[in-house]
Amino acid sequence: MTAEYKKLIQSLQAKQYAPVYLIDGEEPYYLDMITSHFEEKILEPHERDFNLMVLYGKDVEWADVVNACRRFPMFAERQVVILKDAAQMRSLTELAGYLENPAPTTIFLIEHRFKKADGRSKLVKFAKDKGIHFTSDKIKDDMVPTWIQNYGMEIGFHVGERESQILATYLGNDLQKIANEIEKVRINVPDEKQLTAELIQKYIGISREYNVFEFPEALTTGDKDKLYRMLAYFIANPKVAPMVLIVGSFYNQFNRLYQAHFLHGKPDKDVAAALGTWPSKVREIMGVAAKWQLPKVEHALMLLGEYSNKAVGIDSNTDGTELLKEMVGRLEALQYA
Repeated sequence: MTAEYKKLIQSLQAKQYAPVYLIDGEEPYYLDMITSHFEEKILEPHERDFNLMVLYGKDVEWADVVNACRRFPMFAERQVVILKDAAQMRSLTELAGYLENPAPTTIFLIEHRFKKADGRSKLVKFAKDKGIHFTSDKIKDDMVPTWIQNYGMEIGFHVGERESQILATYLGNDLQKIANEIEKVRINVPDEKQLTAELIQKYIGISREYNVFEFPEALTTGDKDKLYRMLAYFIANPKVAPMVLIVGSFYNQFNRLYQAHFLHGKPDKDVAAALGTWPSKVREIMGVAAKWQLPKVEHALMLLGEYSNKAVGIDSNTDGTELLKEMVGRLEALQYA
C-alpha cells in the first residue's frame, strides 16, 4: 500500500470528502479499490438508487457529466457521480470549467485508468486546487515481493520472503491477479494464517520444488541432486519458465552474491536491507558468497549477460533447452574451477 493511497483511503473513511477526485495511472489495482469505495461506502444503501450515478467516458459528452454533477441530491445530503474510463472521453478537457467551480453537494470521481492525465492541463490543475489528484504508478518488478509481503500483513495472512518471490516470479507485477490468487487460497483454507509453498502449489498451481527461484540456489549452494532434477524438469517443460526468465533469476542470485562480498562486517540488519532480504537469511547468503570468490561471481555475471543476449536470439540460433543445458554446465564448472 502506497502512502498516498493510504492517506486517501483514511480521509474517505473519516468522511472528509473533497468535491472532486481525479485518479489516474498505469496500475489499475488502486484505481479499482478507490472506485469501489465510492460506489459502496460513501452513500447508504437506501441512498444509492437516486444519488449514485456511474457514467462511462466512451458513451458521454462533457455536458452530460456536468448536468449530472449539477443536479441536487434526492433525500440525501450528497450525491456521488463517477466517470469511469475517462481517458476514452473525447471532450474530457471541457470538464475543467466544472472542476474550477464544483457543486458543493456532489462528490465527483474521474477515473482515468491505464495512463496519466496531462499534467499541464487545466483539468489536472483544478483537480489539485479544488480536490485530490491521485496517480497509481505501475510497481517495479523488483518491488513486487515486498508489496506481496506488505499486502499479506494488511490482510492478516503472512507471506514469507521465499513465497513472495515465487508468486512474483510467476504472476509478474499484476497486483490484482496477485491479490486474487492469494484470496483464492484464503477462501479454500479460511483458518490458515500463513501462505506456505504447499498451499501455493495446491491452490495456485506453482510448484516450489520446480520454480526458477529455487533453481539458481540449487547451483550456488552445490546441491547437485536438486540442480539436475530441476534442470531435467525445465528441459522437459520449456513453457513453464522461458529461458529469459531463468537467466533473470540466475542474474538476481549472482548479483546478490556480488553485493555480499562488499558487505562483510556490517550489521545483519544493514546487509539485509542492502540485499533485499530478511536478517535471518544474511548468514546463509554470506556463507554461499564465501564459497564463490569474487572473480568467479564476476565471471558468472559476464556469462549470464552472454546468455541473456542468446536467449532473445542475439548471436545465437540455438534452441532454448540446449542453451539452458549449456549455461548451467558452464556456471557449475565455475564453482569447481
